[in-house]
Amino acid sequence: MKKSELKSFLDFKAEQYNTPEFIETDPIQIPHLFSKKEDIEIAGFLTATIAWGNRKSILKNAHRLMEMLDQSPYDFVLNHSTNDLKNLSGFVHRTFNETDLRFFISALQNIYKNHGGMENVFTKNAEKNSLQSAIHVFKKKFFEIPHEPRTQKHVSDPLKNSAAKRINMYLRWMVRNDKTGVDFGLWKKLNTSQLSCPLDVHSGNVARKLNLLKRKANDAKALTELDSSLRELDTVDPVKYDFALFGLGVFEKY
Repeated sequence: MKKSELKSFLDFKAEQYNTPEFIETDPIQIPHLFSKKEDIEIAGFLTATIAWGNRKSILKNAHRLMEMLDQSPYDFVLNHSTNDLKNLSGFVHRTFNETDLRFFISALQNIYKNHGGMENVFTKNAEKNSLQSAIHVFKKKFFEIPHEPRTQKHVSDPLKNSAAKRINMYLRWMVRNDKTGVDFGLWKKLNTSQLSCPLDVHSGNVARKLNLLKRKANDAKALTELDSSLRELDTVDPVKYDFALFGLGVFEKY
């Protein structure tokens, strides 16, 4: 397939799947329950954190998590008491458990009270064409308060060769304004050109079939390669092709 044909094909597929109907089966439906910026940020981050495994299980546990936060995630994060944290007992999604959740709530409180919020952390540490080093700095600030070592695995670090799929997905949600009401476009100081495609088994397999990616492992090096290929197709909004790759892989078994 010629480059121009590939671009036309992927542009069509991105438009096909980047519609409001996408929300109905995707974890992005959870932050869409809210209208306040900080509620959307926190609901989105916590949902993205547990967004691996069976999709029905992800959605079920994310809804349960919002209930445990009294459907007011920002207020809970900012004003929770020790007893409130105790009431999070019993939450588990795969290897993410109540110990991890309690820390995440405390760490988010620290981010909002002492670092100006999620958007500020990523904006201050963004590079011109990438947010991968910003993810690295975010993780350092997130874990600057006392924590169990086990919990660190739930925030990926691109500088340790992780593709950081879930946090790149979260950044797509927050930064990209797709005009269709799927991605939020809340973070105005960052640009879509800085975003990276959430790389997982599905998007990786499709990218290889389309010769957008040659590296076999789904790691940070593969992400850099895929980013480069997608930026050649669209320098302004390369991550829109996440919808095309995901749709082709999951819904069309391409």
